[in-house]
Amino acid sequence: MIAGLEPAELPKDAIEVGRVAEAWGIKGWFKVLPYSGDPEALFTSKLWFMLPTEKGVKTFDGVAQLSVKEIKSHSGSLVACATDVVDRTAAEALRGARIFISRSHFPASATDEFYWVDLIGLAVFNRESEPMGVVRELMSTGPQTVLVLDYLEDGKPLERMIPFVSVYVDSVDLQARRIVVDWQADY
Repeated sequence: MIAGLEPAELPKDAIEVGRVAEAWGIKGWFKVLPYSGDPEALFTSKLWFMLPTEKGVKTFDGVAQLSVKEIKSHSGSLVACATDVVDRTAAEALRGARIFISRSHFPASATDEFYWVDLIGLAVFNRESEPMGVVRELMSTGPQTVLVLDYLEDGKPLERMIPFVSVYVDSVDLQARRIVVDWQADY
């Protein structure tokens, strides 16, 4: 195990939120590439779980945890430092590592705002209670987000897209794992 990393188990609710890009400076800081345009979870969680890079040179194996001391925005990117990562060599050893945070440590979302990860797998029904499919992923098209659904028709797997905007989405019930939309199967 490299300096600053402790062996750990990945929490069951772990979500991949970014990667370590490269060392930054000589005092153990490193650049972080977040997967979100609003990486608030990276700022609020002080315990990150790391998996080694899938490509290139692996400097550690298995799951490790990293205690984050500080993270800040710098020149359009993020930089962080961690306990026991004290020099550039230790920071370089983190290059490419995948960063996971426990979903339970994400900041609370505002009313009518949702983390994409919470919507994946939800069943979607229209106002007439007809099943529209299951959310496979969400896609940003610039001005709006689109639900990408998987469904079956005559035994064939198909895909349906529905804009995730209030004019089409009546309700999202995370507890019931259900979304109700104003949409018809033949749209």
